[in-house]
Amino acid sequence: MRAVVISEPGGPEVLDWREVPDPVCGPGEVIVDVAATAVNRADLLQRQGFYPPPKGASDILGLECSGTISEVGEGVTGWSDGDEVCALLAGGGYAERVAVPAAQLLPRPAGVELATAAALPEVTCTVWSNVFMLAGLRHGENFLVHGGSSGIGTMAIQLAARAGARVFTTAGTQAKLDVCRELGADVGINYRDEDFVERVREETGGRGVDVVLDNMGAKYLARNVDALAVGGRLVVIGMQGGTKAELDLGKLLAKRGSVHATALRSRPPTGRGGKGEIVAAVRHDVWPDVERGVVRPIVDRRLPMARAAEAHRVVEASEHIGKVLLLPED
Repeated sequence: MRAVVISEPGGPEVLDWREVPDPVCGPGEVIVDVAATAVNRADLLQRQGFYPPPKGASDILGLECSGTISEVGEGVTGWSDGDEVCALLAGGGYAERVAVPAAQLLPRPAGVELATAAALPEVTCTVWSNVFMLAGLRHGENFLVHGGSSGIGTMAIQLAARAGARVFTTAGTQAKLDVCRELGADVGINYRDEDFVERVREETGGRGVDVVLDNMGAKYLARNVDALAVGGRLVVIGMQGGTKAELDLGKLLAKRGSVHATALRSRPPTGRGGKGEIVAAVRHDVWPDVERGVVRPIVDRRLPMARAAEAHRVVEASEHIGKVLLLPED
């Protein structure tokens, strides 16, 4: 098969579309013939040599895909050859075929075209596990998501609005904020010329937000705590703004707040807290509304996998809204 291979750590130019060995279907796994994958910021870090795959995972990029099952491994039940699926991966999506633990499969949602379904697994599993399963966002609470026009952001806005939360979001242009509002955001904050802490306080009468979903890490840590309401929950899922910062425990204690830092890729396929548990929750709690069109994947553009370098440049420059998809076709 063909796959996108990293010739050496570096810029987008190190991505090479070439022949590699086919994946092997192990016990508890299926082989999926890939219709599409999506570019995630973790892929950019791995390409640069900063984010190696978990032990035993494919070293090919790609944390999600959609496609058709072509082989079913020993011990797998509930799935058959020819089933159209999408999947959460620990790696391997930038390829024509990928081996997937069966617990990480989701059926293609009715009404969603097969390639487009590749835009769903990573964002739905990330948002549902962090905002709802961990932080417990509830109806009537205030919710802030940074980077609202990203893949994660566009899904977080939709799911939080569906849950009846008041949604705050940050983005860097008015065009991106306009899209966020169309998806259900109540308050849009341009981080280039507004202080999100001041705006949150203004909009909430000084109360703050109950849940923050943050992709910036160190750069935003202190200000995120400032923006929290009493009993607020901050969930950090990214480090675009660095890895080290001081945490004012006095402020956190005064607010009876909590800070969580989580990762999805390194979780095991099964067991408590594993990917399978999250995927099952998404299938039960999110998939029905995806099929009804209440929640939808946002796709910025589609490119062939041979142009993966171009896709990485787009994401690095934040020129996209939603997801950038890669298709294994000429």
